[in-house]
Amino acid sequence: MIDKKDITGIILSGGKSSRMGNDKGFLLYDGKPFVQYSIDALKPLVSRIMIVSNNEDYDVFGLERIEDVIENAGPLAGIYSGLKQSSTTYNLVLSCDIPLISTEILKKLIDAVEGDYEVIQIKSQGKNMPLIALYKKSCEDVFLKLLKDGERRLQFAVNQCKVKNVILNNEEVFFTKNINTPEQLNDILK
Repeated sequence: MIDKKDITGIILSGGKSSRMGNDKGFLLYDGKPFVQYSIDALKPLVSRIMIVSNNEDYDVFGLERIEDVIENAGPLAGIYSGLKQSSTTYNLVLSCDIPLISTEILKKLIDAVEGDYEVIQIKSQGKNMPLIALYKKSCEDVFLKLLKDGERRLQFAVNQCKVKNVILNNEEVFFTKNINTPEQLNDILK
């Protein structure tokens, strides 16, 4: 297994949250902000955690906050910004809107490291999840070139790298739900 000193945690909290109406990282689930769940899941596995966000309110978590190098360019730019600041080979990337995420799910990504794969992402119910993934720092150059060319699609960018999928079983799918709307939030609160 890769040592935690070789892994940085990168939490993406820069989205506009247009469907939710307010910053998803601060939505509460069981009295805790969504972003805290990401922090808690990453902590046992990484040596450093950074939050990618232009919102200074995230400073309350006492972690390093970095701003998007390229603004308004979506999660691809957020991941690039995190990779640019990272000093480790491996980087666990997580969006802030997955409050049910667990360390066990993230550990599956680390356990799947082999060969020259550059991105190891969760695949759940047939859907690739590049916002629950392990990225090698080497993706940084690929992503910058794409961003400079005007590319904004994260899955397109990921597909330019050597990718491995970690397929979840039906019981594990629950832990990867991302919450984008008030209705989805209500569903997990029930």
